[in-house]
Amino acid sequence: MASTVSRPSRVAKLPPRERILDAAEELFQREGIRRVGVQAIAEKAETTKMAIYRHFETKDALVAEWLRIVAADYQAAFDRVEAEHPDRPREQILGLARFIAEGLPEVSHRGCPFINSLAELPDHAHPARQVIEEHKALQTRRLVGMCAGAGLPDPEQTAAEITFLLEGVQVSTQNGSIDRTGDRLMRIIEAVVDRGRSAARDGQ
Repeated sequence: MASTVSRPSRVAKLPPRERILDAAEELFQREGIRRVGVQAIAEKAETTKMAIYRHFETKDALVAEWLRIVAADYQAAFDRVEAEHPDRPREQILGLARFIAEGLPEVSHRGCPFINSLAELPDHAHPARQVIEEHKALQTRRLVGMCAGAGLPDPEQTAAEITFLLEGVQVSTQNGSIDRTGDRLMRIIEAVVDRGRSAARDGQ
């Protein structure tokens, strides 16, 4: 939802539901889910609590919808690399890694919305947590498919390694423990993929 247009002028043009989601995203990312109340969201969205509850039955439902939008952005990245690199799964995998690498500067300031939200939502029955878990499961299935398409000898294992790298780099960027995380991520992912392709060729 980032934009180069100033926030007040952008918000004024949004329909009420989108204004609420825009405000919720900004506050949840900056202050966390638990610390942000519905009244604060209403004030940021220039609306009322009653209006929020007309669109979202509960705050939990609003949190879930925000994370559903975030998840859709990540799934769109899968769609994009598949469209840009048809029948080239190696390049698709590297394209996903590049998508994460390019988003790391924002992560360094705000953190990964999924990681941050999971830390605040210990109840597995929470609707927002369910959104995250379903998104991650779909992400894993799609990545396994790419690894299989690339001819890697153990697609599930390689997908697990790549997932650990993609998620771990976000934590390391957020806490500042590693420098040049984007560059390092790309080199490591490329090495993982090419190592697997080499092993597959040697096994033939």
